[in-house]
Amino acid sequence: MLDKILDAGGWIQERREGLGLTQKAFAELLGMSETGELTVRGWESGEYLPTPSKCAKIKKLPEFPLLRSPYSDDPESADFSFIDLFAGIGGIRYPFQKQGGHCVFSSEWDRFSKKTYAANFGEVPHGDITKIYASDIPKHDLLVAGFPCQAFSQAGLKKGFNDTRGTMFFEIHRILAHHRPKAFLLENVKQLKSHDKGRTLKIILDILEGRTIAEIPKTVIMTKEAQKSLSTKLNYRVGFQILKASNFGVPQNRQRIYIIGFDRDQISAANKTDICAEIFDQLSKIKCKTRVGDILENNKSVDPKYTISDRLWAGHQRRLAVHKKNGNGFGYSLFTKNSPYTNTISARYYKDGSEILIDQSDIGKNPRKLTPKECIGLQGFPDEYNIDLVSDTQSYKQFGNSVSVPVIDAIAIAMKPFILKKT
Repeated sequence: MLDKILDAGGWIQERREGLGLTQKAFAELLGMSETGELTVRGWESGEYLPTPSKCAKIKKLPEFPLLRSPYSDDPESADFSFIDLFAGIGGIRYPFQKQGGHCVFSSEWDRFSKKTYAANFGEVPHGDITKIYASDIPKHDLLVAGFPCQAFSQAGLKKGFNDTRGTMFFEIHRILAHHRPKAFLLENVKQLKSHDKGRTLKIILDILEGRTIAEIPKTVIMTKEAQKSLSTKLNYRVGFQILKASNFGVPQNRQRIYIIGFDRDQISAANKTDICAEIFDQLSKIKCKTRVGDILENNKSVDPKYTISDRLWAGHQRRLAVHKKNGNGFGYSLFTKNSPYTNTISARYYKDGSEILIDQSDIGKNPRKLTPKECIGLQGFPDEYNIDLVSDTQSYKQFGNSVSVPVIDAIAIAMKPFILKKT
């Protein structure tokens, strides 16, 4: 029995170290409580065995992270450093890492997203950014953040700064104010541009550029550090653009607003010309042809569980007929392999899949939802991206909240020369 316990302890330690995780991070990855670190230590020291369910979870873990920074062992060889805020599953991190960036800090509050992030990058992101002091975050050249969009989205109530999720911008500001990185990239839903008749976006741009702004109402909830940092003026050259994912090679009509900025005090080019406009002009010329079939599996080989039931299919058709009669465009959307692109996948896709149904008339079946593997392709992640640690429901939520990787690829390529340029 002792040999069995010791063998299990060695195996667990090997899996944990292969992922580059501390005992505390490993426990968090397994969804354990705050005392989970002690339990992991007990397993590895041979005090006791993990339960069968915990063993099953450990077996699902990869033996090594798929996309760990190539500079993890030697950060000095990286071209630049960056931090990844509201990191999700790493859709912004991966492209900047490919361009020679080394991620020195990541933050994400959702425990399921943290699992997927850790499985692919070998680190469990820090938690709630509002509870982390700016001084505890390492110095960096670039800040990237896909900050929460629900407060501005069409699916949400569009409360903006009166929604705590909308105030996360001020947490970004306090970190920019403290560290003054050379550059930043922010991503959000396209509705941010028109929210409150453009006033919300204007406040964001004015703060980033260091312009005088009206006093933020006291009803806007933010941390004390964020409130205090508003007195610190930034000096970034800033630009924004709504970009469409299908133009960058993924078959999805996903439009998002991207805001980039370069510190005028560190990057001389930002003083001489509007380099943000130049970058977005360059990106706006990219026009790729796409086809939904390029990311689809063969209908015959797809698990039947993704095919919607007769009852759900009848309900979709009935609701569509009612909406048409009332003169609006709501209802399900059906796509074939020859469709150029799909609708935007949302975090609610797991509910009934109505925004993107795949035609299966070729095999005489009702339409089906996308599989999680197909969602990998729909958002432009690498084929080997690991989503095995979470359920299908969580995978759909994660891809619905994620960025389209090829768009970030193009932005990272365009931004890198200015990040590296000496003043």
